[in-house]
Order: sequence, then C-alpha cells, then structure tokens
Amino acid sequence: MLTEKENKMLEKLDFLEEKYQKLNQEISDPAVIADQAKWQDLMKEHAHMEPIIQKYKAYREADQAIADSKEMLADKSIDPEFKAMCEDELAEQTAQLATLEEELKILLLPKDPNDERNVIVEIRAGAGGDEAALFAGDLFRMYSRYAERQSWKIEILSSNILDLGGIKEINFAIQGQGAYSRLKYESGVHRVQRVPETESGGRIHTSTATVAVLPEADDVEVDLNPNDIRVDVYRSSGNGGQCVNTTDSAVRLTHIPSGLVVTCQDEKSQIKNKAKAMKVLKARLYDLEMQKQQSAISEERKSQVGTGDRSERIRTYNFPQGRITDHRIGQTVHQLEAFLDGEIDEMINALITTDQAKKLEQAG
Repeated sequence: MLTEKENKMLEKLDFLEEKYQKLNQEISDPAVIADQAKWQDLMKEHAHMEPIIQKYKAYREADQAIADSKEMLADKSIDPEFKAMCEDELAEQTAQLATLEEELKILLLPKDPNDERNVIVEIRAGAGGDEAALFAGDLFRMYSRYAERQSWKIEILSSNILDLGGIKEINFAIQGQGAYSRLKYESGVHRVQRVPETESGGRIHTSTATVAVLPEADDVEVDLNPNDIRVDVYRSSGNGGQCVNTTDSAVRLTHIPSGLVVTCQDEKSQIKNKAKAMKVLKARLYDLEMQKQQSAISEERKSQVGTGDRSERIRTYNFPQGRITDHRIGQTVHQLEAFLDGEIDEMINALITTDQAKKLEQAG
C-alpha cells in the first residue's frame, strides 16, 4: 500500500511523462523547428526532463519485477529451491526500487534556475599580505585546472598580479555546461595554514582569500540604463606590454545607483576592456538582485549549503597536515597537492549531496 506522499510523487511523474511525450512531438514539428528560439527552449526542457523519465521507466520496471516475484512466491506448488531463488531476487528488487525512489526524489527537487549558466569567478587576497596573494594565486590555478578537467573554457576578465607572482585580485569567466551547478558552493572565505617560504623560523602562518562565484547574466535579464554608468578611462599600471602601459586603455565602470565599481586593464584595447568590465558588472548586478530575492526566504537560505554568506569561512587548507576541511559539512579530504591541482570533485560531490539531503528534509 503506497503512502499519500508516494502517490503524489507517482502522479507528478505520470504528468511529467505525458508532458515529455508531447515535447517529443513538438520538437519534431517542422513549424517549431523553423522557430529556432522556441525550438532551443523546448530542447532544453526536453533535456532536463529526459533523465527523470528514464529513471521513472527503470522504477516502473523494478516495481513490475517485484509484482512478478510476489506472484510466483504465492504459488503453493513452487519448488523450494526455486522459491529460495525468487526470495533472493525479491530482496534485490526491493532494494533497487528503494534506491530508484530516492534518486527520483532528488531529480524532482526544484532546480536552481542558474545551474546551467556560465560563471564569473572573483578571487581576492585577504588577510596575510604577500602570503594571501600567493594563496589567491593557488586558488586561481586550482579552479583553472578543474575547468580544464571539465573541458570548460576560461577567459581572464581582469587581474592584478603582483611582482612575487601572487594575485591581489582576479576576475575570470568559466564557460561550460553546468559550471554554476558545480562551482556555486565555492563562494566564501578560504583559509590557508602553512609556513611561508620567507619565514626563517618555520612558523605556521594563517592567510585568507575570498572567492565569489556569480552566474553570468544574459543581456535581457539585467535592466542596465547607460545613463546610470560612469565610464572612466586611464593609463594601465602594473605588469603588461608596452602598449598596455602607455595608452589610456584601462576602463573603470561605476554603476551609480548601486555604487558597484568594476575595472579592467588587461587588454590593449579600450573597447575590449570595456566589454569585459561590462560582463562583470552585469553579473554582479544580477547577483545583487538574487541576494535581495533570497533574503526574503532567509531561513531556507541559511539551511542550504551553497548559498551562505560570502563572509563566512568555508574551508581550511592545512599544509603541515596535508588536509583540506570544509567547515560547512565537516568533510575532510587529504592529498592536498592533488586538490590544489584541480581534483576537487570529491568535495564538491559531498557538498551537493548534503545540500540535496537538506532540501529533501525540507520537502519531507
């Protein structure tokens, strides 16, 4: 006998399956194909629904297999040896059905509308002077290597590289399917504990860097009035080629209503610098709007792993002990060198699993 909750889930799955079949017909309709914008939207919806429908199909097959096994076991004339075999199969099928049910619950959780977006990542050196800048550089390399492993594309938008090789601040875009869904958990304060190369006494220093992961905004989603933006151009400073340092190619955008300021000086072209700065500004404004919306549901926001306060210390990288600890979920992994080389999936998967468990508990 199914519970009311299970019945509701099956009703929702039946509804989605019917909708999926209609989508199959629509995306094959020549009239729809001719309207590329509409066809692309329908294809995205179809791709989102497909794993749910495939899992539901497996669920129904497992449910039918259980019914068949029970029917055979109800036969009084069944051979004892065959009966034992059927009982073993029934136990396996029951366990499989329970697993499929949990997987379906996760698939039916409301999706973050930003999950499939590209991202803009901002890393800034925090407390710790030169050591903090070196750690910010380590984090940039970590995310760069992770992006390479995912076959994602990276574009540096702006940077402030110090002579020692550390990074005071860097903004970069990552383009790739599901980039935000994987990296959104990285926002916050990252702390490093290690002995700096310049420390003769061998004392462990603690330094920090902040990471912000912003979903890239589409033009239509950000109401940006050109009159609200003050554009200043100036001569680039710091590392760079001759042209970068001798022409007024650097751009500073100030969004007057919000007070947000974005600078970019990496390119020789003022036009390119302005375009990159505008991309960052739009992402920050979109993120600002999201923060306002989420503040209305602050209790839910606090309970979710991936949407915490960016001033929160989220992770410690301890070099003497070769470990990384995420303080939000109490997860510790070792092999620190491999982690900083981009092998961060174990931690990200643990964060996703914890986030899903919290959402399932809330939905429960």
